Amino acid sequence: MSFEIRGEAVLGAHSIEDLKLVYRVLHRHLAEHRELMDTHFLIELQNFLHRVASEEGVDATNHGAWDAWLGNVDAVPCDERVRRRRTIQPGGDSRNSD
Repeated sequence: MSFEIRGEAVLGAHSIEDLKLVYRVLHRHLAEHRELMDTHFLIELQNFLHRVASEEGVDATNHGAWDAWLGNVDAVPCDERVRRRRTIQPGGDSRNSD
């Protein structure tokens, strides 16, 4: 696959599996790299993957289905995830949302 510069933008042609891997790794490490949270790249990547998952019949609002589609074999179940949820603020401290 490849990257190509077009004016101010960089276009990339990559497999869905590679994009899922990049998303999983970025999402897993957001707490350590809060500056990524609001980047256009991450937002557009997530929106794109949601659209592809939806086209494949996956309900991306169902965390279990979304995790399975992404390939998160070690994903924490939703009830446990909610108990451990933290609020991550770009450039700020992470804290429990409870």
